[in-house]
Amino acid sequence: MSRGLNKVTIIGHLGRDPEMRYTGAGKPVTTFTVAVSRTWNSGDGERHSETEWFNIVTWSNLAEICKQYLTKGQQVYIEGRLQSRGWEKDGVKRTTVEIVANEMLMLGERRDANHVHETPPPAENDDSMSVPNEPDFPF
Repeated sequence: MSRGLNKVTIIGHLGRDPEMRYTGAGKPVTTFTVAVSRTWNSGDGERHSETEWFNIVTWSNLAEICKQYLTKGQQVYIEGRLQSRGWEKDGVKRTTVEIVANEMLMLGERRDANHVHETPPPAENDDSMSVPNEPDFPF
């Protein structure tokens, strides 16, 4: 029996702060957008660039983590699957394609909800910190 594969990996920057809501059953879901830019040179040497926007959906624990730690402009790695979804509004049928993420890694500078972590270096005799400047994250 053959199996299919639906896997997407992107690296980009958040276009807006994540928004979290809860389903009727109380399950958290967080949505946000990620911009992925690319540049290339045409045959005549002219430089071009374009940005592709992706709608991201996260569920459960990952939804809570994304809401707590991600902010607009932050660089992230997202891995998941493509999903199309349809609905009707004012009698017009609409569809969208989104990435349902099952993996998220924060890239670039590490920050909490309000500022960049700046941990002072340990004292000369302090061996308690094996890796300086690494904040504790629950994932």
